[in-house]
Amino acid sequence: MTAHKWRPRLATIVVAILIMVMALPLVGLFFFRLYENQLIRQTEAELIAQGAALAAIHAQEVRDAGIAAEKLGAAVPADSDNPDSPYRPIEPSLDLASDRVLATRPAATAATVDPAFTTIGARLSGILAETQKTTLAGFRLLDPKGVVIAGREEIGLSLGAVGEVRAALAGRYASALRQRLSDEPPPSLYSVSRGTRVRVFVAMPVAVDGKVAGVVYLSRTPNNVVKHLYGERGKVVLAAIAILGGTLLIGLIFLRTVSRPIYALMERTKRIAAGDRAAIRPLDHHGTREMAALSDAFLEMAEKLHARSDSIQTFATHVSHELKSPLTAIQGAAELLRDSGSAMDEAERRRFSDNIVTDAGRLNLLVRRLLHLARAENLAPSGESTSLSAALALLPTGDRLALRVEAGGETGLRISAENAAIVLANLIDNSARHGATLVSITAASAGGKATIQVSDDGAGISPSNRARIFEPFFTTRRDCGGTGMGLGIVLALLKAHDGTIRLVDSERGTRFEIILPAA
Repeated sequence: MTAHKWRPRLATIVVAILIMVMALPLVGLFFFRLYENQLIRQTEAELIAQGAALAAIHAQEVRDAGIAAEKLGAAVPADSDNPDSPYRPIEPSLDLASDRVLATRPAATAATVDPAFTTIGARLSGILAETQKTTLAGFRLLDPKGVVIAGREEIGLSLGAVGEVRAALAGRYASALRQRLSDEPPPSLYSVSRGTRVRVFVAMPVAVDGKVAGVVYLSRTPNNVVKHLYGERGKVVLAAIAILGGTLLIGLIFLRTVSRPIYALMERTKRIAAGDRAAIRPLDHHGTREMAALSDAFLEMAEKLHARSDSIQTFATHVSHELKSPLTAIQGAAELLRDSGSAMDEAERRRFSDNIVTDAGRLNLLVRRLLHLARAENLAPSGESTSLSAALALLPTGDRLALRVEAGGETGLRISAENAAIVLANLIDNSARHGATLVSITAASAGGKATIQVSDDGAGISPSNRARIFEPFFTTRRDCGGTGMGLGIVLALLKAHDGTIRLVDSERGTRFEIILPAA
């Protein structure tokens, strides 16, 4: 019996799987942060590219204006990794997961601007405005002191106190994540995202002759998935309904095709175990082909077990009856011998003693036959082969009747010579007990099967007994020592070797037809 320990029910596992299936889309929202971080890196990369182009234009304007070197800012530090390389690539570095989101950008402060840089800013304002229409980024051009010289607002004011601008004025590229200002109320779905509430700021130093000639200060709100989902909230709701409906449909299909047949088969098993033979019938709903095959195999096993139980019960009844008769006779004769004493003459004493010996011999024969039958029913095929003539050579010689092989003496049989001899010996013994003087055997093989016909010239079998000849203990010669087990042993031996035997019609005597695999 299976050890008693907790095991989840099939329905519990199915419900857990379905809940996980429904939860996957919701869990996926939290993985959007990884995508949002990629969007922020992408936004920073785009701002770097735009800032680099504007910084080159700004630097050219400073050169064309002939601004003196003393009006420029701090020296641009050399690239420590590749000091001799003319290239200075800038890789995006912002990380939404680890970088702190700063407060909104501080307001600009009052400052004094150099007219020469104001002229440059005026010339570049048109370029900034046209670029912003396409990129949607915010642009500020600053002079070497951090004063705004171009941009929609804050011209003439200083942004030098802003952290990323201060780093750019020192000749280093800088970027930052800051909280976004918006007049629109954020949708509730934004609560699962940090990327929807930030703005990317990039400060790109403008280098002229190794010194800072200004700063290109850019900013833009990154794209985000949540905003797109909110815009498509109708479709999202429809998708959620589809997921829920699909999950329920999967659960219903699983319940009908797997869970329901399993529980029905379990209930059917309990009824069969309780002895309800009416329960040995197909399930109303099998669900799947595998469940139908399992149900059929189980019902076939149950039918065989019940048939085996009936056979054992019937066999036990026959055995008890067959053993009871000689035992009763032995007991009665022994009691008479004991109680009569000297009053019984020698002839009577010998007659009762002979009865005891005869009945004891019958008991001995019955026990041997039972052992032979048990051995035949539990015999495993050995794979040996023999011929008909080799099997006949093992038969004991006797003068009770004549044995003649009409044809096929060398026919190969897929059975051992010893077991084939037992089959033939029992058939020949039955023929002798029913008055036969000649047994004829004919054999032939075709299509992988060997057919053997055993005929005799005896009294034959009456029509009323033909259907019962293979029943255990059925015999019409009980008074002559017959046990009714010979044909049972023959049938069991042949079944063990995938063979069959049947009684066929004959003009005279009895004829059996045996079919075995050919060797």
